[in-house]
Amino acid sequence: MEVKIFNKNINYEVYGEGYPVVICHGWLASIETMTPIINTLKNGFKVYVMDVIGMGKSELPDEPLNTDQFGDFLYEFIKAMKIKEKPILIGHSNGGRMIINAIGRELIEAKKIILIDSAGLKTKHGLKYHYKVATYKMGKFILNILPQTKDIKELKEDLFNKRASADYKNSPEVMRITMKTILAENQEKYLHNIKAPTLLIWGEKDTATPMYMAKKMDELIPDSGLVSYPNAGHFSYIDCMQNCNAVINEFLKEERK
Repeated sequence: MEVKIFNKNINYEVYGEGYPVVICHGWLASIETMTPIINTLKNGFKVYVMDVIGMGKSELPDEPLNTDQFGDFLYEFIKAMKIKEKPILIGHSNGGRMIINAIGRELIEAKKIILIDSAGLKTKHGLKYHYKVATYKMGKFILNILPQTKDIKELKEDLFNKRASADYKNSPEVMRITMKTILAENQEKYLHNIKAPTLLIWGEKDTATPMYMAKKMDELIPDSGLVSYPNAGHFSYIDCMQNCNAVINEFLKEERK
């Protein structure tokens, strides 16, 4: 399905019935990368998930975007979906950044929030590194559903170290400039404005959004709790899929239909 936001065709899907949940994927990812969470929630919730502008099957923006514009995008999507209740918001990586911005600027309100390995705080990594992480995410999602043989594990390393660099070089300039812009914008000032109960899910081996970011968010968000996984990285909801889904279901059990 498609909807017009910022005068661009935005791809989205809706699953199930029940209390509204809006899921925001990470940088240069897509609806498909959020499949584990969609599948655990679609029986009991009405799940809305979009390809963020410039990503997946959605059209590219005409000009580079900043973080406020991603927050505006989330607001416009919720409005276009005609969601009347305060939705449950779930964001991974850059999707979390969008949620922090939109809530912090009081564009939207949420019933509950789940931030998974969320971006939004100032990072020490460069632009090229983050493109590697974004590309690795899509490949890792596919490779994780295959038998975990030695060859598959080697493919994961090859994907991160080699192919991601080529994707960085070939990415549209508008998205490279957008990433450079948002990485320089710190959303820490908005964390105290997040009043909804917030669950933080993190991989302790996350190098893209390290644990110090999780601890800072847990410190500054008034009603928050942190669940971390010692052996998970930036994709903790995939690395520890079964346990992560159980934690999410427990956090949202009161809202489940």
